[in-house]
Amino acid sequence: MAAKSKASGTQNGYTPRLKELYLTEIIPALQKRVGYRNVLQVPRLDKIVLNFGLGNAKEDANMLKSALDDLAVISGQKGVVTYAKKPVSNFKIRTGDPVGAKVTLRGERMYDFLDRLLSLAVPRIRDFRGMPNRSFDGRGNYSFGIDEQIIFPEIDYDKIDQIRGMDITIVTTAQTDEEAYELLSALGFPFRPRPQAQPSKEGETN
Repeated sequence: MAAKSKASGTQNGYTPRLKELYLTEIIPALQKRVGYRNVLQVPRLDKIVLNFGLGNAKEDANMLKSALDDLAVISGQKGVVTYAKKPVSNFKIRTGDPVGAKVTLRGERMYDFLDRLLSLAVPRIRDFRGMPNRSFDGRGNYSFGIDEQIIFPEIDYDKIDQIRGMDITIVTTAQTDEEAYELLSALGFPFRPRPQAQPSKEGETN
């Protein structure tokens, strides 16, 4: 069996396209643009978390199974059930009730998923006008929602039980949101244009 590469973390000679792009082009480009002195300072992807929220999962076991099946097809990895950490009386949810399904991707699967998300799934979003550019959490991580899981070509529309939305969180090693924005932009995230600062008119006071 081929030894695992310590430099790139690949096995059997396979390197995902986006990871290769990151290693060969994005790292030196960010070093030059941002001014990182050490290659280890350049932010990188850490993990991607996909999550289906299913408020009434405890009342419908088939819904939970269907969500897990969708996650497995979309991500290529088996998901896990998430449980309520505290009760929510308005929704009759008790601590420990199943409330969703999620999967956490790292390594090659993370890069493969991101490549398919950006090149195949996102272009299929109806009336797409770019990804929100303010959905960072202040610590270099980015989250956004998808209204329909059917944007992923792996999903067979005729076999799903219902249309459901999902949340996707991109966790990075960036120290700031601006650094994360630069990283994700370099990876191909189609962010909405940022508003340009309007120059003050002559004679105006701030």
